[in-house]
Amino acid sequence: MGPPSACAAGPRTDPFVPEIYRVGSLRRELPDTVTLEIAPLAGKRPAFRPGQFNMLYAFGVGEIAISMSGDCVDQTKFVHTVRDVGAVSRAITRLETGATLGLRGPFGVGWPVETAEGSDVVMVAGGLGLAPLRPAIYHVLTNRARYGRVTILFGSRNPHDLLYRHELETWRQHLDIGIEVTVDHSDVEWRGHVGVVPALIPRAIFDPHDTVAFVCGPEVMMRYSARALHDAGVASEHIYLSMERNMKCAIGLCGHCQFGPSFVCKDGPVMPFNEIADIFAVREI
Repeated sequence: MGPPSACAAGPRTDPFVPEIYRVGSLRRELPDTVTLEIAPLAGKRPAFRPGQFNMLYAFGVGEIAISMSGDCVDQTKFVHTVRDVGAVSRAITRLETGATLGLRGPFGVGWPVETAEGSDVVMVAGGLGLAPLRPAIYHVLTNRARYGRVTILFGSRNPHDLLYRHELETWRQHLDIGIEVTVDHSDVEWRGHVGVVPALIPRAIFDPHDTVAFVCGPEVMMRYSARALHDAGVASEHIYLSMERNMKCAIGLCGHCQFGPSFVCKDGPVMPFNEIADIFAVREI
């Protein structure tokens, strides 16, 4: 175990009262997906842990939970990657530089990056699921000597939907990590893997008896990825999933995000597979 992380979660103000943040910059990642850098009108943003989320409020429209996608060490701003899938996310993706929005947070349980120290780390992402994993990737790369083998497995629908394409290429230049990318449907120019991302797991090199796995993406992809990791020998208590549910209060009071006996907003979103495996197998929950 190394020294205390610079990404420890910090205190926050009244969890029900949004703070005002201003959009400093935005970058269109895909036709329907934007990454925003937002900063408080005064002072530093609260500290957060990789895997936590904020509640972003588009004035006059509504509020949604969005995981952080930036480096937790940079205390000047929050970074959020948002896909246009509804009224609130559409309003947020259409904000311009200088616009303001409300923010409550940080909330939730993050990736256990300290617990993983000394072990191999396997990160499995599908589609937009790479965004909540990106702060953990930054943390592991910054503290590379604290970890064993590091493997990133990423799946996308097609080559045109690859999130953070240029950053993936930058990460590939690190000779001490392994990166494999696959697409469900290829085109004539694609030279990589074709197929679903769980199929990459049996080919990855890691010590299953000393591995911690982080998984984020659509639930069906996480279900099969957790099964593939477990079949490869990774203990279920060392497999962590980032769950997604409709969150409203973000502190476990309203019940909207109840997942069996747990609440995703306060007991998650990152949860160990051994604690949710039985209920995770029930598709209606």
